[in-house]
Amino acid sequence: MAIISKEEIIHIAKLASLNLSDEEIERYTNDMQEILEFANIINSINTDGMSETIVANEKSNVLRKDEVVNFENRELLLQNAPSQDEGMFRIPKVIN
Repeated sequence: MAIISKEEIIHIAKLASLNLSDEEIERYTNDMQEILEFANIINSINTDGMSETIVANEKSNVLRKDEVVNFENRELLLQNAPSQDEGMFRIPKVIN
C-alpha cells in the first residue's frame, strides 16, 4: 500500500501555487491516503472474463452547430464585468 507523506502534499501544493496551512496539509495527506487506498481496492478487482464497456448506453451527445453570432449590445455584455478597459473585460493576471 502506497503511503503519501506531508512532504509530497507540500510539493504538490507548491506546484499548484497553493499556500496550505498545517491543518490543511494534514487533512489533504489523510484524504490523499484514502484515495490511494480506494484506488488499490479498485486495482485488485478481478476483471477476467469481463468485456470492455466503451459507453454505458447507446445514446450520444447531440450538439448544436457552432455558429458565430454577432451581439450588437456590447454595453449590455460589459455590465457583467467587474472591471473593464477599452470596451473589454479586464481580469486579474493569472500567470506568475
